[in-house]
Amino acid sequence: MKEKSRPRILHAGDSCVTVEFGSSISLEINGRVQELRRLLAERDLPGVRELVPTYRSLSVFFDPVEVDAGKFIPVLESLAASTNETAAPGGKVVVVPVCYGGEFGPDMANVAAHNGLSEDEVIRLHTEPDYYCYMLGFTPGFSYLGGMNEKIATPRLENPRTRIPAGSVGIAGSQTGIYPIDSPGGWQIIGRTPLKLFDPLREPPTLLDAGLWVRFESISEEAYRKIEEDVARGGYTPQVLERNGE
Repeated sequence: MKEKSRPRILHAGDSCVTVEFGSSISLEINGRVQELRRLLAERDLPGVRELVPTYRSLSVFFDPVEVDAGKFIPVLESLAASTNETAAPGGKVVVVPVCYGGEFGPDMANVAAHNGLSEDEVIRLHTEPDYYCYMLGFTPGFSYLGGMNEKIATPRLENPRTRIPAGSVGIAGSQTGIYPIDSPGGWQIIGRTPLKLFDPLREPPTLLDAGLWVRFESISEEAYRKIEEDVARGGYTPQVLERNGE
C-alpha cells in the first residue's frame, strides 16, 4: 500500500496557515485538500474565517485574537494527517450549457486547425468528459478544470484580448475553464454559456466551487438566448446531477 505523504504546515503571517499535501496536481492530493476543508467546515471552529483550497493546499484564515495558534495548529495537523489519499470519483455535477463557435467561440477555428480536427470534433471531445474543478482563481469564480482531452489542447493566444465576455469557455494548453466576468485574457475561446458564474448578490456568489464536477452540454444559439432570458429573470436553475464514479 502506498504510504501517505505527510502534510506540511506553512505559516503565512499571523492570521493564516497553509496546509500543503504534495507537489503535483492530482485528484488524490486535491481529494485530501477537499476532505480537510470539509472536516474544518463541519467543526465550525470559532475564529476560523475562511478556507481557500488550491490544487494541492488549503489556506486557513483565522482571527488571531480569537484563535490561539499554539493550540489550533496541532488540531489542524491532526485533521490533515487523517485525510485519505483516495480520489472520490463521485460527487455533484453541474451541467453547463454552451453555444460553441460562431460569435460565441471566435477561436474555435484556431483550436480545430491546431489539432487537425473539424469544429464538430472539437465540440464532441470537449463535451465528452466530466471535468473536476480543482480550484477557483484569477478572477472571482474562475474555474480551473481538469480532465480535458489532450487532442484539443491548444496554446494560449500570442496577443491576449483586453476584454473577454462573461461566460466564455476557453482552452489554454491542456486546461479548460470559464470566464465568470468580463475580463482580459489569453485563452482560446471556443464557446459561451448563458449561465451567470458570478453574482455578488447571490449566496454563494459563485456557481461553481472546488471539488465539484462540470459537464459541458452543447446547445443551439436559440437555446442560448432562451436560457439567457430565463437567467436574467431569475427563472433558471442550473441542472445538478449526482456523478457515479467509475
